[in-house]
Amino acid sequence: MGTQRNGFCKRETYILSVDVGTTSIRCHVYDKSANIRGSCSSKVSLLYPQPGRVEIDPEELWKGFVTVVKGAVQDSGLQMCQMEGLGISTQRATFMTWDRNTGKTFHNFITWQDMRADELVRSWNGSCTMKTVRGVMKMLYFLTRQKRFLAASLVVFTTQHMSLRLVWALNNIPELQQAVEEGLCYFGTIDTWLLYKLTKGLVHATDYSNASATAIFDSYQMCWSGFLCSLLSIPLSILPTVQNTSHKFGTCDPSIFGVPIPIMSVMADQQAAMFGECCFDIGDVKITMGTGTFMDINTGNKPHTSIAGLYPLVGWKIGADVVYLAEGNAAGTGSAIKWAQDLELFSDVKETEAIATSVEDSDGVYFVPSFSGLQAPLNDPKACASFMGLKPSTTKRHLVRAILESIAFRNKQLFDVMLRETRIPITKIRADGGVCTNDFVMQLTADLLGRKIARPSHFEMSCLGAAFVAGLGTGYWRNQEELKKLLTTDQHFLPRRSKAEGDKRDQYRGVLQSWERALQRSMHWYSQP
Repeated sequence: MGTQRNGFCKRETYILSVDVGTTSIRCHVYDKSANIRGSCSSKVSLLYPQPGRVEIDPEELWKGFVTVVKGAVQDSGLQMCQMEGLGISTQRATFMTWDRNTGKTFHNFITWQDMRADELVRSWNGSCTMKTVRGVMKMLYFLTRQKRFLAASLVVFTTQHMSLRLVWALNNIPELQQAVEEGLCYFGTIDTWLLYKLTKGLVHATDYSNASATAIFDSYQMCWSGFLCSLLSIPLSILPTVQNTSHKFGTCDPSIFGVPIPIMSVMADQQAAMFGECCFDIGDVKITMGTGTFMDINTGNKPHTSIAGLYPLVGWKIGADVVYLAEGNAAGTGSAIKWAQDLELFSDVKETEAIATSVEDSDGVYFVPSFSGLQAPLNDPKACASFMGLKPSTTKRHLVRAILESIAFRNKQLFDVMLRETRIPITKIRADGGVCTNDFVMQLTADLLGRKIARPSHFEMSCLGAAFVAGLGTGYWRNQEELKKLLTTDQHFLPRRSKAEGDKRDQYRGVLQSWERALQRSMHWYSQP
């Protein structure tokens, strides 16, 4: 067995996986046992050119991507030629447009946090056009009983949806308008841009999981929505080809990493985390607690039509098999903890668990974590963040406990909506993300849900999920049953119950009701004079 220097490559092979998140890019090298052999990460710099606008420099992101791949392979002590395949997981609904021939970008990435389309969202949601559309779709649903018409009758635009941010760009960037007219424009989310760069412009594609998170994709018909694109004047010609999640998208140009590495999976981050947690069966639930909370349930081979604001997503498409998810999210999870740290309520995030358990309760103080409004089931973008029930006896410890409790309360709220709407029996719950390292939040969530929750041994599930899909594509791993055996669990959190105290859910019933009153008081705040 020779070395690469002698023109040979060592025989053992590995899977490369990169996760491009909101604040960082991480790359891991995985072996057959799904152990991490090498890692590298770099920060994603967010740009704030104007109030409410949040962007990423595409060239800086590309350089960061190449750097972490090279760094992870170097850290592993392996050779680039030993990398059997590459998987990519990316944040969703962050997009850009560029010249299809030259690769010249027309603007920075406009991220999912960007608020520049706020006015467009308001005017479209209240427009006669949308009222007419909703009315017609309700009638079609009444006549046909096809759920896709019910879903269309419930469409409400938000700034988190990519659709109206793209409309803003098409209306306000002259260079982009000209390129569209001349047929020279490419549109893409981060994954599409990376594929374009890795293949030196040969591939303009995305996968079903990323496409389904754009709000211009029809998850029922599994194609770009001609109706929505026509309604919003988005030209279908600029959109990428949608491929299976497990697919050979192309090969990295050898000039980038020295060897041609096959790109075997492209995946949206929450769906990748779901796959990494091996939530392959109907009723499997994943709770990711990071910057925000994302709760996903596997709904099998049918998309879920939601009344309360759960989002129907394509989880993944492998071969002919499509798996759908229903997702609820709560903004302001990790960001609320970071805000409290900036206020010096504590110096180290690791202290919060001990601080919260140092007091018996929050002394009647309730925190509403709505720095970005309230999502499902309340769906109020005008809600404000607030503390309620403050009194002279309130200490920092009570405030910290109230913040941590609010995360578990939102988990309970999302879980109840999910149970009520999907009516799918829950088979297992797994949690990941930075906040799940907090035992207080995990235990309280288990108590409130009345369910066992498993926490994995390591938390970068998006990276692992993209690696798993890539490895299945190359034959590195045989099937999903093999992947389940590779999954490791750090701890199980069981709902507590004692003869003296009874069910914790009963104890917290009054506290939850008071917190829900605080939510109601915080709603519609920014629409008040």
